[in-house]
Amino acid sequence: MEIKRGSIVTCVITGDFGKPRPALVIQADLYNPTHPSVVVLPITTHLLETPLFRIDIAAGKQNGLKQASQIMVDKVTALKRERIRQILGRVSPALMQACEVSLLEFLQLTA
Repeated sequence: MEIKRGSIVTCVITGDFGKPRPALVIQADLYNPTHPSVVVLPITTHLLETPLFRIDIAAGKQNGLKQASQIMVDKVTALKRERIRQILGRVSPALMQACEVSLLEFLQLTA
């Protein structure tokens, strides 16, 4: 399975009691083939009015989601590669950029 930045994957995140959930891969592709862990942003269907760090994503064929969700920029997580179960789809470049901007702001990083 070739994991790429911008992919939505199903994974098991520690603390979720083994419950698989979708997540957005944000780790650079340079590290994806060899690094033992993958950095993701979990995705939830529990929608909150927090647009600065929860990015709305509609369900669709391209991303593989079944219902309206939010990408949780405030829950950056690194997980072991073997916790990734499958690739569901991909996000658009515009949505990926929105996540990047939100992540920069949430972590107060500057380029």
